Amino acid sequence: MFIGHYGVSLAAKRVEPRLSLGVLFVAVQLLDVLFTIFVLGGVEKLRIVPGFTAVNSYDLYFMPFTHSLVGALLWSAADVALAWVTVAKGLSQRTRAALLVGAAVFSHFVLDVFVHTPDLPVALSGEGLKLGLGLWRSWPLTLALELVVFAAGALLYSRATAPRKAWSRRATLGFLAFLALLLVTTPFMPPPKSDVEFAVQALAAYLLLAGLAEVVDRSRGPVERAG
Repeated sequence: MFIGHYGVSLAAKRVEPRLSLGVLFVAVQLLDVLFTIFVLGGVEKLRIVPGFTAVNSYDLYFMPFTHSLVGALLWSAADVALAWVTVAKGLSQRTRAALLVGAAVFSHFVLDVFVHTPDLPVALSGEGLKLGLGLWRSWPLTLALELVVFAAGALLYSRATAPRKAWSRRATLGFLAFLALLLVTTPFMPPPKSDVEFAVQALAAYLLLAGLAEVVDRSRGPVERAG
């Protein structure tokens, strides 16, 4: 799962339109952002194995601190606490925004269960039961799931926000089209030569896409709901 995660970010704007889309883009990929950092630090591990699945070449054999069920819950809770004191004003808005950010973080694990091979441990130790339905073994099934989640999020985002600048509509459509293009083409790109190269490329992509999302989002504003 890659671009599909961003469908959750886009859909979340329907719940809290004033929450930054850039923040939400980071939230839904936080577990992967942390994973890339932990790979660079030698804390978590992967192997590049060409043809490992139909969608990617990543044997993600040790990532309990970011991609275990317990780890995902802990990172989500930490983000709820962080968001509660930083992202909004007013008790009700602050609580709603904080819970939404935490849910966005945990959504990463939920969606990963569908696509990963069984490499998502339940326990923080990385031992015992591991989850993963393995849709990555089928490119058509993976594409279908990602497209459904992404398209639903994009539709909700378009209904929750409206352009405030002359270039906003074109920028929004261009950005969404760019994400869809990445979804279709990423599996056909050459795999990185090493785990370090993977981590650097992935981290750069996550930060770039979050930055672009923030630029686009700042050119739009909430649609006032009737009633």
